[in-house]
Amino acid sequence: MSRLVRQALPYASDANTWLQLLADAPHRLFLDSARPFSERGRYDIISADPKESIPLNSIDYITNRKSFIDLEARIRAAISGFCSATDLPFSGGAIGLLSYELGEQRLIQRPQDTAVDFVGIYDWAIIIDHARQSSELIAQPDCQSPYLERIKSQTKDQAQDQQAATDNAFKLAACFQSNLEASNYQRAFERLQDYIAAGDCYQVNLTREFSAPFSGDPLTAYFKLRERAAAPFSCFFDLGKAQLLSLSPERFIAADHSGRVRTEPIKGTAPRSNNPKADADYAQRLLQSGKNRAENVMIVDLLRNDLGQCCVPGSIQADPLLELQSFRTVHHLVSTVSGQLKPGVSALNALLACFPGGSITGAPKHRAMEIIAELEPHRRSAYCGSVFYLSACGRMDSNIVIRSFLCQAEEIKGWAGGGIVADSNCEDEFTETEQKLGSLLALLESL
Repeated sequence: MSRLVRQALPYASDANTWLQLLADAPHRLFLDSARPFSERGRYDIISADPKESIPLNSIDYITNRKSFIDLEARIRAAISGFCSATDLPFSGGAIGLLSYELGEQRLIQRPQDTAVDFVGIYDWAIIIDHARQSSELIAQPDCQSPYLERIKSQTKDQAQDQQAATDNAFKLAACFQSNLEASNYQRAFERLQDYIAAGDCYQVNLTREFSAPFSGDPLTAYFKLRERAAAPFSCFFDLGKAQLLSLSPERFIAADHSGRVRTEPIKGTAPRSNNPKADADYAQRLLQSGKNRAENVMIVDLLRNDLGQCCVPGSIQADPLLELQSFRTVHHLVSTVSGQLKPGVSALNALLACFPGGSITGAPKHRAMEIIAELEPHRRSAYCGSVFYLSACGRMDSNIVIRSFLCQAEEIKGWAGGGIVADSNCEDEFTETEQKLGSLLALLESL
């Protein structure tokens, strides 16, 4: 019986070492644990040159509410013969980006405009385990990728020297501009408050887009960004026509091979300070904020309902609730909702049933998405979508694409938003978008 091919590699704490080796490889990706800047993550996953890709722009996907069922079936068929290993986060399988616009098509029948969706079937990967300080190349027995030999030939000294030899510049041609400045944001905010008062919705996530022309290598920009704001669900993903640079702190849906599934929505944000007392005060105020706690609980209830469609009755739990998590640039309130998948329901079923995430739409989800489509003057594209991996063993993890940038056609775009409820203050909400992305915009402008 065939077994997964596994080969030890030199440990390199900086994944850029391996990514530079794959500079000419199609659909290169880095699922980033944020080490050494964050202790929450453990594994990095690096791959490229997928065995095949699953198209997401056919008529079946953009007009049929059952399209996600078809997507799940195609992925299952593609990895059905893969060997697996349960001691690894990923042993080959599907890795992809589902854009927010794909969710719009399914739920509110809004045609895609800026589609960047991609799902690849990856039959090899480099797994870096920072806890054990080890690196390993894994591959399916029939993997034919020409990049395997290049990786295997690396010595420890070559691995350490690789980054020094490659430093491709990234530079903006102009400063970032937003398409939703203060006056226009206020008009959208006031219209949204009218909808809340009329009972259309309880909470809606309103976002701003920032854009600028650029030249150079997006991967260089990504590594500069992660020094400033690395988070445990970050990633760099070459989608072919675009490159995604995500510094996401938010898990969407995760599942182990036994069918235990969980989601970890973020609602509630406060800035960080270099002054320890001020920083502690910001955190304490966030924990005591009735508005932020209410926003978080609203989304927890929405996600309990979403997961309830896929899980064994009575298995849904919300614990911990309203936990403070501190990242490099902001504090957040994070809750965890978990459950046991019903027999016959896969992890990917759960992800697709809950997509797009409630924390970046609002409640109720369907009406919130309709209001977002009306009030935001931009398409969200990759933003608020999800990057996911599904391993052949059944393990899955995914993020919500926030704190993220998309490089496409010599233009870089970033987005920031927040949940609006009845007692929200327009100026405070506008300021929160600046807190979430402002330091990253300034960093890119300084390169």
